[in-house]
Amino acid sequence: MREDEVRFDRAFQEIAESRMLQADVVREALCEALVSAYRKDTNASKAQRIEAEIDPKRGRPTIYVEKEVVDEIVSPHTEVTLEDARFFEPEAQVGDVIMVRVEKTTKNFGRIAAQAAKQVILQRIRQAERENLFQEYDQKTGEIVTATVQSVTPAAITLSLNSRAEAVMPRAQQIPGEKFRPGDKVRVLVSDVKKSSRSPQIVVSRAHRNMLKRLLEYEVPEIYNGQVEIKNIAREAGGRSKVAVVALMDNIDPVGACVGIKGNRIQNIVKELHGEKIDVIEWSSDHEEFIKKALNPAQARAVFLDDDPDSGRTAVVLVPDDHLSQAIGREGQNARLAAKLTHWRIDIKAVSEAVAQALEQIDAGNADLDPVVQRLGATVADVRRIMEKKAANLTVQPEEYSTLARFAEAVETHLLGLRIQSRQARLAEINALRATLPQPAFQIPVEKLDLPEPLLDALAPLENVGEILLRFLIDEKRINRLLSGQPEGSVEMLQVALDKVMDPEALEQLAAAETEAAEMVEAQEAEASAAPVEAAPEAPVAAPVPSPIVAFPDEIPAGDRRRVRKEARAEAEPVLEIEEDDDVLPAKGKKGKKGKKKHRQIYFDEDRGEMVVRRQHRGGPGATWDDDFE
Repeated sequence: MREDEVRFDRAFQEIAESRMLQADVVREALCEALVSAYRKDTNASKAQRIEAEIDPKRGRPTIYVEKEVVDEIVSPHTEVTLEDARFFEPEAQVGDVIMVRVEKTTKNFGRIAAQAAKQVILQRIRQAERENLFQEYDQKTGEIVTATVQSVTPAAITLSLNSRAEAVMPRAQQIPGEKFRPGDKVRVLVSDVKKSSRSPQIVVSRAHRNMLKRLLEYEVPEIYNGQVEIKNIAREAGGRSKVAVVALMDNIDPVGACVGIKGNRIQNIVKELHGEKIDVIEWSSDHEEFIKKALNPAQARAVFLDDDPDSGRTAVVLVPDDHLSQAIGREGQNARLAAKLTHWRIDIKAVSEAVAQALEQIDAGNADLDPVVQRLGATVADVRRIMEKKAANLTVQPEEYSTLARFAEAVETHLLGLRIQSRQARLAEINALRATLPQPAFQIPVEKLDLPEPLLDALAPLENVGEILLRFLIDEKRINRLLSGQPEGSVEMLQVALDKVMDPEALEQLAAAETEAAEMVEAQEAEASAAPVEAAPEAPVAAPVPSPIVAFPDEIPAGDRRRVRKEARAEAEPVLEIEEDDDVLPAKGKKGKKGKKKHRQIYFDEDRGEMVVRRQHRGGPGATWDDDFE
């Protein structure tokens, strides 16, 4: 290899390595620069085809120009004689247009042509660098990276990701109360990457819920290895977060795995997030049980699930008076996070408040409560006596408070049954419309739609594509309510995304993929549970019959079936079967508000009966609580 060839090869490799570019990209930039320089040097027309090649071994450039074959040359830059043409194309004829190699070398280019070549090379290399940066960080979207603070302004923080890339953390994506100085190292989540005329616009966040998800994956090996799954996260950055987790293998405590010994794992995350409180909750397919756990640290007495086809899913929760403030939380934070985590609208009532409302309705002559009064005649008198005693600030015994709680549960259960009965005609109409929709659409989760994450979060209560289509048919106003806080044009974006998914071929493929994934999960769970069943010598305990709660039941609603069973059991057993209760005497609490509503929501399992302390194992609905963390 000659000395000039060695110099070219070294220079070529140096450019590629220093700019972190592929050799082909640099070679294409050089070829484009040669073409530009030749056009400048010869004033060639843009319509004239010009190509350049570089020998990868020797580094020698070659330029080819499109010329017309003629008998006599008038313009040397666009014409070539037949004799010269046949050197390149043996079968060339006069009038043909062929590519001819230019004999002059780049050493003959003038200053202007050389300057043009330099500009083209720099432009192409910068463009390739921008594209590489975009591809690199676009692949890191949703991942945590370490950055260095460059500058801090009231609107945003500018960070350096490396020597070639910068990122911006807007104020809305910062944890309230955190302070940074230039030079500080900080871990951030890459939330968005967009192309721009200059370098890529990289937006990072510390307030995004996926920041918490990634930190849990780093700190908890069981999550990283797939033994524990994060089902959903509700987060208010800097204040409190709730994380729902479930074990995918037997003999694993999902909450204990996340918290760690003496809380060391979760404390590491709390420190990273500026002291943010984190509640780790075990996910349950039983909506009642899950909502109870989501309201921790408050203890819910009963949950009543009301799945209305028009107004949506509402859970009415009864809590002891002394737990009301805990259930609501500071400025409604606990109830708000529980609603986000469970995808149920939650109405929270104190027991004494629910009893007072029931007595008011009875005194007002509400005929709906006549059956309750007839069944619980003596109990109603006891309830009035206890409420008068409470109003006089006299001591209420725990057993008396239990009587109030059971009465409130009986009233809520009865009213829920009436609401379910009243909507039977509406449910029949909805089921008829449901049958007209493609059934595979009901197997496709909402997160499969090509929509921004805020829209997916807003649509999460509908759970699948089929339910969204059904809402458009029966109650488009609810779609508008769900998207009320989203940017303009969100409904149109949703319709476009639905059109893409509803392509028959795409619909079948997505539904088949979801079905296959569900079957694999069921098979794995069956294999995991097979060994303990075979090893157990005792007779197996009969599993409880599940009572699924669905948005649009195909038959009689589960809540109604439970009410029928409850009434049948009530006829065979004493109405007031008093059992030992663990409730303590409540302190005098104040009623709180959540938003504009006086109450909050969750659901009461009627399988226990309105007069019996619920201690039996409950079957849970089969609905999932997956949440796209993409």
